[in-house]
Amino acid sequence: MRLPTTAQTSRPWRIHELIPDFRLEDVWALPTPGNADDFRRLVHLVASSDPARRSPRSVRLLWAFRWKVGELLGWDRPAADLGAPRLRDRLPTDLRAAPSGPAFAALPFTSLYLLDDEWAAEIANRTMHGVLHVGWVPDGTGGYRGQLAVYVKPNGLLGTSYMAAIRPFRHLIVYPQMLREFGRAWRAGAPADHR
Repeated sequence: MRLPTTAQTSRPWRIHELIPDFRLEDVWALPTPGNADDFRRLVHLVASSDPARRSPRSVRLLWAFRWKVGELLGWDRPAADLGAPRLRDRLPTDLRAAPSGPAFAALPFTSLYLLDDEWAAEIANRTMHGVLHVGWVPDGTGGYRGQLAVYVKPNGLLGTSYMAAIRPFRHLIVYPQMLREFGRAWRAGAPADHR
């Protein structure tokens, strides 16, 4: 379920201090009910996901189209080739000393930090610099659930146009189906990897 931005901005997440120049694009409640110690399981579920392979056909087709266009237009060169500063360089000493979190199985994100209830990962390409933020929040019934937020910093007119063009696909197709997949995997007991 999509949430108002205040569901993210009202919480004392550490990510706020690192990316004041990024725009909060989306906030979603994840269908991942659990208890206080289930957060690492959620983090590993997100990091191991591969929406281009393990999603409904409509989502797989959108991902395939996006990767092909990105390849043809050179959008997805490694961030180091783009001269984009890495957010890891902005981390204060305590976050730099914290675990960064798991490597992603398929998506081109790099984990930044992992805390007891908060995880952040970044992506940078020719269209934008983005942050995937996952938090573990009380659900109001004594349990917890995941909350996913996406922050972006578009790269010029290309990035602004790109983000506007994909917005309806993200909101109507990609996120709703991806969240259903997370819910199914969560209920099926996707194994936790607490490394």
